Amino acid sequence: MKLKDTIHFNWYKHLFIALVIGLCVAASAAVTEADILDVFGNLEQMSGFLSRFLRPDFTYIPRLIGPMISTLQMSVVGTALGVLFAVPVAFLGTTVVTGNRVVTSAIRFFLDIVRTIPNLLLAALMVAIVGIGEFTGVMTIAVFTFGLVSQLVYEAIEAIDEGPVEAAVSVGANKVQVAFWSVAPQIMSQVAGYTFYALEVNVRASAVLGYVGAGGIGIILNSSLALLQYDRVSIIILLILVVVAAVDGLSEAIRRRLA
Repeated sequence: MKLKDTIHFNWYKHLFIALVIGLCVAASAAVTEADILDVFGNLEQMSGFLSRFLRPDFTYIPRLIGPMISTLQMSVVGTALGVLFAVPVAFLGTTVVTGNRVVTSAIRFFLDIVRTIPNLLLAALMVAIVGIGEFTGVMTIAVFTFGLVSQLVYEAIEAIDEGPVEAAVSVGANKVQVAFWSVAPQIMSQVAGYTFYALEVNVRASAVLGYVGAGGIGIILNSSLALLQYDRVSIIILLILVVVAAVDGLSEAIRRRLA
């Protein structure tokens, strides 16, 4: 490395980048009318919130077990349904199986639309269509999982060894036989890994779906926040943290064994 390439000779570039970032922050603050001093002007309210939030109500845990189990059930059932529909659609989303670019493009366009809808908006739409309750949460998670896993699976299909596919085609196998005997065996371990990854994501997401009436522990979290019961809010968040950490650890361990 030459001396001119060291930080001592490039300090003006770093200074310019810092100035640009500072100007962007200042412009954003001016446009949004944000004032950092407002944070320090509300210290009394902040201290009141923290004094209750940092004292979790552990006696409330027994009433949270049922909703937490419902949240996990929503995640498991929704993930299973999503994967069940995602895998066959993913086969249609790749020319390795279909051999038809029109069909593949149409399927991918449809999957792009599904993935575009945020979870909470999707849950709100499901509440309007189905109504309030755990079934709405299950359907929301299923649709989200469908969009997520289908993309991962069709990308995995495109990376397979095409030798078995060509061999099956050469002996007269049709598209279904090629998909079942030549493609599926090469991606099943990845599909299992994607399933556990989706479950891991869905457990986190399902905890807040109750905000729009999709069932689970999110409903209790929303009502506790509305009633300013911050001691209960903190214990709910702690319980969600413990459950999510347990599911993440289990999911990661299983995915490592499948890799």
